[in-house]
Amino acid sequence: MTIVVIIIQCILIAMFTVSVLLKFGRPPSMVRHWQEYRYPSWFMDVTATLEAAGIAGLIAAFWLPAALKYAAVLYILLMLGAIHAHLFRAKHPPKMAINAAAMLLLSLILLAI
Repeated sequence: MTIVVIIIQCILIAMFTVSVLLKFGRPPSMVRHWQEYRYPSWFMDVTATLEAAGIAGLIAAFWLPAALKYAAVLYILLMLGAIHAHLFRAKHPPKMAINAAAMLLLSLILLAI
């Protein structure tokens, strides 16, 4: 693995760990956003579980490089959904989707490498 891949993996692991903890922890701001997206609350657990699976894949990829592509594809799909939720379902301003767009870009880089 190159150092760039390892750095991207670590960034994504950190960012998605925060995201998973927020979704499972359900602080008022996360609940409010989820209501703005008009998704059922149980879907927050599904999303957090998928994000956690991606974290496991990124960690496993340190020893099993093939896992990297699966985690990247999973995150690409999740981040496309997140961008859609921010911009179209909740009608948030574009700046609200910057984090999701950045994680999408990093996941696309991982898939391309």
